[in-house]
Amino acid sequence: MADQQARSGEDRRPGEIPVIRWEEPPEGPVVILLDQTRLPVEEVELVCTDASALVEAIRSLAVRGAPVLGIAGAYGVALAAARGFDVAEAAGVLAGARPTAVNLSVGVRRARAAHQAELARTGDPTAAAAAALAAARALHREDAEASTRMAAHGLALLDELLPAGGHRVLTHCNTGSLVSGGEGTAFAVALAAHRQGRLRRLWVDETRPLLQGARLTAYEAARSGMPYTLLTDSAAGSLFAAGEVDAVLVGADRIAADGSVANKVGSYPLAVLARYHHVPFIVVAPLTTVDPGTPDGASIEVEQRPGFEVTEISAHQGPVTGPGTGMPVAPLGTQAYNPAFDVTPPELVTAIVTEAGAVSPVTTEALAELCARARRVSVG
Repeated sequence: MADQQARSGEDRRPGEIPVIRWEEPPEGPVVILLDQTRLPVEEVELVCTDASALVEAIRSLAVRGAPVLGIAGAYGVALAAARGFDVAEAAGVLAGARPTAVNLSVGVRRARAAHQAELARTGDPTAAAAAALAAARALHREDAEASTRMAAHGLALLDELLPAGGHRVLTHCNTGSLVSGGEGTAFAVALAAHRQGRLRRLWVDETRPLLQGARLTAYEAARSGMPYTLLTDSAAGSLFAAGEVDAVLVGADRIAADGSVANKVGSYPLAVLARYHHVPFIVVAPLTTVDPGTPDGASIEVEQRPGFEVTEISAHQGPVTGPGTGMPVAPLGTQAYNPAFDVTPPELVTAIVTEAGAVSPVTTEALAELCARARRVSVG
């Protein structure tokens, strides 16, 4: 079950917004989420008392973004264990809540493995629940650390590719602290450039159909005092043609073994534009987003969203609950094609930046070597 509670809107840096956290009030443990469907108008928290409430929050995009979905999945397993629900069942529904974002299933598997191992070792459900929670908290902490390292690697790459400085960066969807345990992925790179006085302009695609760029990225950029300008997705081409874009920075929801990148729909056209105009197209994502089990882009399952997200505009700030709840912008009965993501082939990606470093050019071998090197460092 999920309950809502309002939060005060006092000024905080985006990195200080508690996007997700675990709390243990007297009535039992809960996972608390900042409801992203209510931004930027108001900050409201969802209090999830069971895995089903968390699944609904994930599906409604109250919580979204690949890294934080992994964290949410892990906390969801821990919540089921702590409240005495069927952990295997909870893990199954959580992992399937959004099929394209691989981090979600990674987080679920990690917490469930910790739960199973401790249960097998001790036979104590309480100890097993504590192990699942420890795994979720570790993942949360590691993601924050990965965000810091990605920002450093990404800024170094930008400075290498664009030594003149004064970067004019185009970004798509939302990749800031709202999607991460830290300050984000691609947005964190732009934020690092801003803090060092090297960001001239952040171009923010509004990102159709749910406007995560307009509602969320602009919200974070404004709070950070960044020089930013919002544009419609279809205006990006004119910016490239005018020579106003120095680099494109995007995140990823799944990176296949060959370097194909699934990201919010609209990313692939940006990659094509960037290639034509000789502009670097850079993907910033943690290693948990790399999926060696998915061989190529054609193997990535692309989530299809409801058509009413295109044919209607929500008339209020809050979760979209179904057709007929918003203002129609198309004739009644209009069918809509609404994929949540598209896939960019590796030959259009200038570099993939992770917490372990960057890969450029992007090849199957280079990506596998980066992942193997990171595992060796982790084990060592």
